[in-house]
Amino acid sequence: MLRREIAAIAALTLFSSAAAAQDTIKIGLILPMTGQQASTGKQIDAAVKLYQAQHGTTVAGKKVEVILKDDTSVPDVTKRLAQELVVNDKIAILAGFGITPSAMATAPIATQAKVPEVVMAAGTSSITEASPFIVRTSFTLAQSSVPMAEWAFKNGIKKVVTMVSDYGPGIDAEKSFSDKFKADGGTIVENLRVPLRSPDFAPVLQKAADAKADALFVFVPSGAGAQFVKQFVERGLDKSGMKLIATGDVTDDDQLNGMGDVVVGVINAHNYSANHDSALNKSYVEAFKKANGGLRPNFMSVGGYDGMALIYEALKKTNGSTDGEKLIAAMKGMAWESPRGPISIDPDTRDIVQNIYIRKVDKVNGELYNVEFATIPNVKDPVKAAKK
Repeated sequence: MLRREIAAIAALTLFSSAAAAQDTIKIGLILPMTGQQASTGKQIDAAVKLYQAQHGTTVAGKKVEVILKDDTSVPDVTKRLAQELVVNDKIAILAGFGITPSAMATAPIATQAKVPEVVMAAGTSSITEASPFIVRTSFTLAQSSVPMAEWAFKNGIKKVVTMVSDYGPGIDAEKSFSDKFKADGGTIVENLRVPLRSPDFAPVLQKAADAKADALFVFVPSGAGAQFVKQFVERGLDKSGMKLIATGDVTDDDQLNGMGDVVVGVINAHNYSANHDSALNKSYVEAFKKANGGLRPNFMSVGGYDGMALIYEALKKTNGSTDGEKLIAAMKGMAWESPRGPISIDPDTRDIVQNIYIRKVDKVNGELYNVEFATIPNVKDPVKAAKK
């Protein structure tokens, strides 16, 4: 088994070199199309298809082919699929990655094969440090958690219980929120965690209720917000006087209308709302809905859409060369207008720099939306910024 894996890894560089000579540029898109994070896969896949429908399938005289694979959010499956895509399909770029463990599992393959890994979803800060070939177009949890902590303290919230999913992004959210809130003068009464898979929020929600804090700060991944809100209401916390504040993952556009009026008034921080007021976003939402039976795009969708924009523009810069080092060099420092607002790739960290918006869930023309009311411009990942 070990010999076979070593041989496969050794073959990666050889096969990625062969990919560079192809007239067709293949992108291996690895997403959770089934399982607990299926909404993430559905949104990113739809956004990738929309980008190609709008911008064509040819760049720098070469055809761009996307090969979609379902990893069901199991990191071992992700790693196997990434290896097969590099060796067998001779892809030039790996993309997608719904959760952090999947992105991390692929990092050694990206490094060995010198193939860019464009992370369109996963949000743990350290992902881009796992390989010099990783670039991120999604977000980091700290980008939302730090502004949320700052807003909370400035608006009279002094005691908070945090509740996060127990894996990389949740731990980032917990630490970055707690550190900022305490630095500003607030008190963290308790830090609570729930399992990522098959979470039961009821026991920790009871602990949160017993803590008598001013607010509950929550992070759960995209797709889990509806279940959290259901149990929040069942436990009576919506009537307890405890405010609910969150990262925007909780009030995900993809599920927001199904959560009901109980979430009206929830304050959250994030990088994208389907209600974002720009001409580009309005046309994006309209086109996305038209192409997907009325489905509303969420923040995961723009991670995929902008990931494709980054790949296409990098290929233009390299005149169609798929040499991994040239593509990464082309991506560093790139800046453009996204449906979410102005974004860029930090040339030092290969992470996205973007506006973060403080939003309030409200009804707009009979539908629930995250309505932006404050903007923190050009936010870099606070975790990496603190290391400098």
